[in-house]
Amino acid sequence: MIVHVKDRTSMIKNLYNKTMALAGHPQAIFLLGAVSFIEASFFPIPPDVMLIPMVLMNPSRAWLFALVATAFSVLGGIFGYIIGTFSYEHIAEPLLYSLGKEAQMVDFSNKYNEIGFWAVITAGISPIPYKVVTIMSGATNLNFAVFLGASMASRGVRFFLVAGLLHFYGHEIRDFIERYLNWVFMLFVVLLVVGFIGFKLI
Repeated sequence: MIVHVKDRTSMIKNLYNKTMALAGHPQAIFLLGAVSFIEASFFPIPPDVMLIPMVLMNPSRAWLFALVATAFSVLGGIFGYIIGTFSYEHIAEPLLYSLGKEAQMVDFSNKYNEIGFWAVITAGISPIPYKVVTIMSGATNLNFAVFLGASMASRGVRFFLVAGLLHFYGHEIRDFIERYLNWVFMLFVVLLVVGFIGFKLI
């Protein structure tokens, strides 16, 4: 088991390094779009790995890079949503019906839909894997307009903030972004949710 974990860690690290190296490719902007798209449904490395060095190498194009990352990440999220819908309708649903467990899935779907907007927002800007929520949103039939709006807002905030900080502060802010920005985002979401709940209780 320990060997397996080490092998997986090594594989992820190699994939991380290869993804970062793509930032210097002549067609880097198209590769950024590709990585942003596939990360939203199954790829383990976030687009930030390419976005950060690309902005540092060409600060004047920071906003374009952020736009590409946002647009293709949302498109990838839609693809993940479709995967979730397809896998549930054609695989999970028949199995649940055969086992007599369809009521439990309906109950779970209803509960997820109640917090679906916040689930997408949180995953879109925090360390929680966005891909998990895109697929789950499709599987539970979360309202697509809610999913799309939350995805656009959260992915846009994440990538434009990263690009903006790098554009204005350059290498000085890079270490902070790579070490702590995910947790700053998470704290922001927690405060936002707490504030929203407090507002509803007033």
